[in-house]
Amino acid sequence: MSFLSFCAANVLIDVESLYNMVTHQPRVHTFLHTYIGATLAAGTIVLAFFVARRLLRDLPDLKILSWRRLRNSAVVAGALMGAWSHVLFDSLMHRDIRPWAPFSESNGLLLLIPLRLLHLGCLVAGVIAIAVWLVSLTRSVVR
Repeated sequence: MSFLSFCAANVLIDVESLYNMVTHQPRVHTFLHTYIGATLAAGTIVLAFFVARRLLRDLPDLKILSWRRLRNSAVVAGALMGAWSHVLFDSLMHRDIRPWAPFSESNGLLLLIPLRLLHLGCLVAGVIAIAVWLVSLTRSVVR
């Protein structure tokens, strides 16, 4: 799974929320915060990755990103996991999300997990992910 495409999908989805906040829309989390919209956002990221790889092949590939060496399947998996998990986690905490629109206007996941526990779980997962990443970097440097 590509962490780069995972992050890019998350950022793209929240660009819509930023736009909605700046323009004072009644709802902040709209189309891209549905599973259909998130899937389209992931597809946009995958397409952008393929275009960038083709157009920018002569630029240096920064070792920390190594985006040119990523398998297509890793880019697709990262974008989809990023997009869908974004909708899932935001569905647990934001009242204005309709994740199954246009098929349903309900959000059955809202506050299923207490907000404090959700934030703590995300923090712990992030710390574990950074630790795993640092260990993998250390192992690659030692080899």
